[in-house]
Amino acid sequence: MEIYFDNAATTKVSKVAADKMYKVLIETYGNPSSLHNKGLEAEKLVEHSRQIIATCLKVPIKDIYFTSGGTEGNNMAINGILKGYHRSGKHVLISDIEHPSVREMVLSYQDQGYEVECIPVDKKGYIIEEDLLTMLREDTILVSIMHVNNEIGTIQDLAKISSLIKKKQPKTIIHIDGVQSFGKYAFYPSRNHIDIMTISAHKLHGPKGVGAIYIGQGVKLIPLLKGGGQQSNVRPGTENVPGIVGFGVAAEEAYTSLEIVSKQVKAIKIYMITRLREEIKEIEINGDIENGAGHILNIRVKGIDSEVLLHSLEEFGIYLSAGSACSSKKKKASSTLLALGETDETAKEAIRFSFSKYNTKEEVDIVIEKMIKVIGPLRRFVRK
Repeated sequence: MEIYFDNAATTKVSKVAADKMYKVLIETYGNPSSLHNKGLEAEKLVEHSRQIIATCLKVPIKDIYFTSGGTEGNNMAINGILKGYHRSGKHVLISDIEHPSVREMVLSYQDQGYEVECIPVDKKGYIIEEDLLTMLREDTILVSIMHVNNEIGTIQDLAKISSLIKKKQPKTIIHIDGVQSFGKYAFYPSRNHIDIMTISAHKLHGPKGVGAIYIGQGVKLIPLLKGGGQQSNVRPGTENVPGIVGFGVAAEEAYTSLEIVSKQVKAIKIYMITRLREEIKEIEINGDIENGAGHILNIRVKGIDSEVLLHSLEEFGIYLSAGSACSSKKKKASSTLLALGETDETAKEAIRFSFSKYNTKEEVDIVIEKMIKVIGPLRRFVRK
């Protein structure tokens, strides 16, 4: 038996996407920059996927650039804006619950004279708008905000937030980390005053190692990489054609069935919450239960270290995570949960369930059964 409830970390690649990728690997293996037919065939595939991504976001195709994933996209956006707009100011705002690929990149610029401030969030992870407006300054060149938080599932009201930012400081660039929201929610950056948006394939049943970045027209972004001039020099380097094709297929599948899958996944989350409350004592749910992302559920099992619980459930073939997969090996309490007011001790008791279209309520029943089996003994051991 294997139950995979760690879909916010990565997802199973869809069979359709995998099959298309395999075909490209062995048949359409040309370099998209080559002028012969093999190269032209590969280029057509890349442009087809670029059009799919652009259509999903309702933006011009020329505003989409392929990357190696969310981390590169976030680094590319931050590095490019801070270097491109340094004459306009050196003040940067990020939310207090940003992904490390945003937080660490921004903080690395502090020794170059940049001032970085974190916008506070409330106990459910929502940006405190009054604080955001107070912190915005004329020299604020960049605000970076995660759309859907990868640990607790909080969905920021970007339409409202971006409108507030642009109304007070219209020249401030807004970057959105859309890695956990793309393929799960219909969101259109250009219609919501978003200048840059980062997305990734492996969160929506596409392959790892490929993502994309939307860069709005008129945004001056200094490239992170230098190379052979591919993708208008914005992101040079030979394109990962099989990965890009897989990304396009997965994105098309996701947006074709967006509403149906969203309801299906949300129903599993609600069922999980109901069963947890009925069967397991001393748990707390982190984030917004009603309005949070349908695919993410973060709970605290009081008195039990999350790592111990995860490994106990892994013995039954059940796979969960303790917060972000990107930082889980650092043995530190989640910065997101600390921002919500948790202590180091309580934050280390949090585990995350994250669901996909491949999960079922029957799997939830099995997970609850196994959790009951291991939690009792673990609590007795801890309290001795």
